Amino acid sequence: MAQSAPIISWLLDSDPALRWHVERDLLVLPEEQWQATRALTATEGFGRALLDKQDPDGQWAGGAHFPGDFDFEGPEAQPGQGQPYTSTSWSLNSLREWGVPASALGDTAARLERNCHWEYDNLPFWDGEVDACINAYTVSNGVWLGRDMSALAQWFVDHQMEEGGWNCEWVEGSTRSSFHSTLNSLNGLLDYEIATGDNRAHEARKKAEEYLLERRLINRMTTGERIGPWVERLTYPNRWMYSSLRVMDYFVRAYRHDNQRPDPRMVDAINIVRDAQDEFGRWVQGPPLKGRVWFEVDVPQGEQSKWLTLQAMRVLNWWDR
Repeated sequence: MAQSAPIISWLLDSDPALRWHVERDLLVLPEEQWQATRALTATEGFGRALLDKQDPDGQWAGGAHFPGDFDFEGPEAQPGQGQPYTSTSWSLNSLREWGVPASALGDTAARLERNCHWEYDNLPFWDGEVDACINAYTVSNGVWLGRDMSALAQWFVDHQMEEGGWNCEWVEGSTRSSFHSTLNSLNGLLDYEIATGDNRAHEARKKAEEYLLERRLINRMTTGERIGPWVERLTYPNRWMYSSLRVMDYFVRAYRHDNQRPDPRMVDAINIVRDAQDEFGRWVQGPPLKGRVWFEVDVPQGEQSKWLTLQAMRVLNWWDR
């Protein structure tokens, strides 16, 4: 797609966490230039602010996936209130996605090994637990911080469902794959493969991609109907929710890594992304996910979002080439 100078200038006038992605993915600047901007994420803006929220024991908000003060029986835990996003796993996700260098976290990995345990059965942090999404985040964060995550990568091979995906509710008896769980799992396995070169989960990853592609990324296999209204819900931060933009952002990364060309079955998701562009060539923030956060990193609902515009332009540039 065409990149107008005003939109690029607007995107560059942003936090380093976003700006270096623009320099790398849209402007295709020399690596030393975008890496210099990326390094600023440890000392400025969102990255620095979140690093400053870290507890002395290496955690954030005193907990692994939930804050230490979270009341599992209280109002915040009731349906529709939203998961708090201040705990260790969510904070690591943000820092990693913003491009904060692992070196800026010092001995965080070792401190978490000593001090952090999952709310589920008090399991050790780096060993993961039973939730596919949580385990995927842990794989991504572990390889970023230099941990050996091969055992947890193998967990996905061992727990892949027959039809190709994963479901965080498998421990409750679910035997059907979830679009949300499958996409989160794919991102973790791709991060593992890119970081380590270990292909132990490659076949599982390709099988899960085919599970999504067979459904044209947005439809039910049985009826051909949309899997849910959330496929059109373009929001940043998205965190865990499946959407047409988020799944295409995954496939851009995966197909570049695998040296594959776009699959025609992606076109329906691409059309959703393209149709969401406003008259000014930008993308507008959708309904935000509910839940406690450290601070806001994007605009309110209904305003033009630099994060969504970056992601959408990255996806459409890849597709249109």
